[in-house]
This record gives sequence, structure tokens and C-alpha cells, in this order.
Amino acid sequence: MPAPAPHIPVLLAEVLDALAIAPGEIHVDGTFGAGGYASAMARAGARVVAFDRDPDAIREGQAVAQANAIILVEGEFSRMQALLAEHGIDKVAGITLDIGVSSMQLDRADRGFSFQADGPLLMTMSQDGMSAADFLNEAAEDEIADVLYRYGDEPRSRRIARAIVEARPVERTGQLAAIVRRALGHKPHDKKDPATRSFQAIRIHVNRELEELERGLEAAEALLEEGGRLAIVTFHSLEDRIVKQFLRRRSGGEAAGSRHLPERTSAAQPTFHKPAKAVRPGAVELARNPRARSATLRSAVRTAAPVPSAVPARSARP
Repeated sequence: MPAPAPHIPVLLAEVLDALAIAPGEIHVDGTFGAGGYASAMARAGARVVAFDRDPDAIREGQAVAQANAIILVEGEFSRMQALLAEHGIDKVAGITLDIGVSSMQLDRADRGFSFQADGPLLMTMSQDGMSAADFLNEAAEDEIADVLYRYGDEPRSRRIARAIVEARPVERTGQLAAIVRRALGHKPHDKKDPATRSFQAIRIHVNRELEELERGLEAAEALLEEGGRLAIVTFHSLEDRIVKQFLRRRSGGEAAGSRHLPERTSAAQPTFHKPAKAVRPGAVELARNPRARSATLRSAVRTAAPVPSAVPARSARP
């Protein structure tokens, strides 16, 4: 097989502009991956603490971290407040998050994230806990259909869920892709593989990615000092909507509440200034890195207001 394409950090110049790093400032990269953002932040003069929940990223990132004096920590970015406290850090000048699956995870068949090459049906970023195979072989048909619809925007989710249950046990990425294609009547010349939406939905569910993002936003809000900068790159509408609504709400705008994020009390002062306009890749970047086509950068600057007291989030079915 050909060697995997190198990981290219998306919207790197735009992220650095949003972070506006001053030498000596402490900045956090919550999604280290191959270290593209963190290394650039360090070269700009930041003292960088980076997180990743993938043990492979931590192990393979040691040389990059050492070369750039980056503190590399294994753990979810939603826990960064507690993990930074272990290093004596309670406030930072900037935080960046690159949400979703990394190129390295997608390109390695043994991780089970992609149907481009057959591999075990895993999809676990932290390489522990419930795998995609566990979920598909144990969950009720209705639950599988709900996940495909909610996280993959799959209009024929019930047909796919029924086919998955009938084909159990489902253990390989190639097997799952074939099940979805048969269920939807896929033709080889179709422009987009119909398995794409199902793989995305199952991955998001297995890794609790949207809940992780929502809790990470809260952690960033608590950690950023006055004037601190937040920069978040997302890759699909579910993620982008969460970030957009959070920043709108926390900057004094109105937005619908989330199932997970607590709502601000009416007396709370905005914790962020009005967010910058969303940024998307230009033609030059898209030509160099086609995987950037769905990326969106949103950024905002922290005010001096304390983190607002919260009211209980509305109850909702998990």
C-alpha cells in the first residue's frame, strides 16, 4: 500500500492570526495529533502545553514535543483544566482545538476509522472502551438508527440499522461498508460512497465527540485569562453549530440551549467579546490539502467576566 499522506494542519496561518501569540505566553493545543499547530505555536514564541487522548499520538509525538519544548500530556481536552492544574497552570493566553478525526487515524487500517482499507471495526480515539463493533453488535436496532440519523444526517438510517442487525456479527470496516452499500443500493459510479455518513456517525457516538467538544468549551472558558484567545477548527455542521452557539451565547447573543452545556443566568456578563467572522480555506489551501474542504475556523477573545453560574441543563434522552 502507498504510504499515508502527511498530516497537514488546516488553516494554520489563520489559526496563528487568531491566537496572536506574544513571546512567553502559555498556550494550549487541545488536539496535538501530529503536532502541526503546537509546533507552529512554539515557533511563534509560546510556551505550549498540548493534549491528545490517542496513545499513538503521544508516543509518536515525543520527538516533536522535545524539539519544540512542548509539554505533551495524554488525556481528553475536556479535562485540560484539571490536567493543567497538575502542572501549576490555572490561566492561559490561548487555546486551540482541531476537532474530529486526524489524518493519521484515518490512514491506518488497523484503527478502523475508514473503509478505504479493510481493518478491525474499532474507531476508538483513546484505544479503550466501547468499540464500533461493540456498539453495532450489542445495541438495539432503534438505537443504531438514532445514532446514524443524529450524527450522520442519514435519512435512511432505519434501513441501514436493520441490515446491520441482520448481518451480525459485524467485525470489519469492509464488512460494514458493504452492508451500508447494499442497504442503500450503491452503484460503483456514484460520486459519494454512502457509507461515509454511517462511519462518521458511529465514530462520533463511540468517542462521544460532541459531548467532549461541549465540555472542552466550558474548560476553555474557565482557563482563558482576560484577553485570552480561543480558536477552534471544525469539520462538519454538528461541531460548527455547537461552537457557533456557544460563542454567540457567551458573547451576549441569543442561541438555542444545548443538551449538555448549562445555560447562562440572565444576570451573567459576557465571557467573550463578539466572535470574529468564520474563516474557511481558500483555493490555494484546498488545492494543497483537499481534506480541508469542510473546515471552519471560529475564534473569540475572552473578557474579564467570571465564568457564569449555571442552571441545570434541560433533560434529554442520551
